[in-house]
Amino acid sequence: MQLKSMIWKELWQRPTPMLTSLLAVTLGVTALVAIQNITVFSERKIAGDMESLGANVLVLPPNVSLQDYYSADMHGHTMPEEYVTRLALARMAGVENLAPKLCVAADVDSIPVTLTGILPRSEFQAKSAWQGLGMLTNAVGTDAGCCAPKASVPSSGDNDPDSLATNRTIEELGDRDVILGRDIATQLGASVGDKLPLLGEEFKVLTILPATGTIDDGRVFAHLHSVQDLSEAGPVVNVIEIMACCEEAAGGLIGKLSAELPDTRVITIAQVVETQIAVNGLMSRLSWVFFSILLLVGGASIASVMYANVTERRKEIGTLMALGASRGFVTKMFLGKATLLGLAGGVGGFAAGTILAAILGPQLLGVHVQPMPSLLGVGMATATIVAVLASLLPARRAAGVDPCLVFNDA
Repeated sequence: MQLKSMIWKELWQRPTPMLTSLLAVTLGVTALVAIQNITVFSERKIAGDMESLGANVLVLPPNVSLQDYYSADMHGHTMPEEYVTRLALARMAGVENLAPKLCVAADVDSIPVTLTGILPRSEFQAKSAWQGLGMLTNAVGTDAGCCAPKASVPSSGDNDPDSLATNRTIEELGDRDVILGRDIATQLGASVGDKLPLLGEEFKVLTILPATGTIDDGRVFAHLHSVQDLSEAGPVVNVIEIMACCEEAAGGLIGKLSAELPDTRVITIAQVVETQIAVNGLMSRLSWVFFSILLLVGGASIASVMYANVTERRKEIGTLMALGASRGFVTKMFLGKATLLGLAGGVGGFAAGTILAAILGPQLLGVHVQPMPSLLGVGMATATIVAVLASLLPARRAAGVDPCLVFNDA
């Protein structure tokens, strides 16, 4: 008697109960794979959307409100640029990008403009005290979800001046270069390469940002130190924008920032951050709830089928043992059958869940979903464990059948 052939015969002799159990396990894995798949790609999409909205944590002078910040930063209050250095050296977990800014009033050919000084990341890298700080040289990723580790080199997108519209930072910016928002470029009639008079100096238009629908569309961006020098403001900034990892932004990062800079006001764009955390957390919890319920149903179904199988086939099991099959052989036969059910349910659930996620993701959340091979292993392992555990007691009961008693009952 070969174990494999016996297991296959066991499966095919009474297929209907086994198919019912297989369906229950498959549905459990399907729910897990589909919801987890959508959740992961939803997190990545929301992370990208967060970047397009701008910073999610702001460090402002103590008397400045969030409303003042959104009114083009022209609140007249400043704080030392040295605060940026302190934040960089603090190396706080969750801080991905720092973007200090100084806004001053200026005019170009008698047209009033808001001149905003920004600090390119090459300036951070040039300071020896800040060398090796990954958060200042890493690009903010949009394809790995919140808080995922990034590569330690700037991405090619950050070298593009247009990255200022989304990443809030730029890699290089000359001391006499400017970047124009879409609206102000239209108002000035300026094009890339044109020369513009600003604060008594001539600046070259490096690029024109795509429309963002924010106050950035009406700004003129130049090097922070050029704006400080020409406006005679000194080494100060109006705001330090921080792209923070979402869980950290909603958690303990604000307290750490406030402790590091007690003379400032730290504000979280709470609604955006909390909404992201809530949606992602809800979807993740739902996936495990559905998965647990369906797997419990599947496990109970497998246990019920196995018990019924043992009860109905006591004579056959007794005959098998009378012919020389050991208790271990009988136990392995039932557990082997459960293992095959679990593996089949895991593979089938992964395939069904991936297809379901690919269909529902774009329709429900506007998220394009791709297969996640890692979930195949999770689904197969979990389904197999549940199936085997549900079959342990029935297998032990089958192995405990006494051939003599079975024949006496007959």
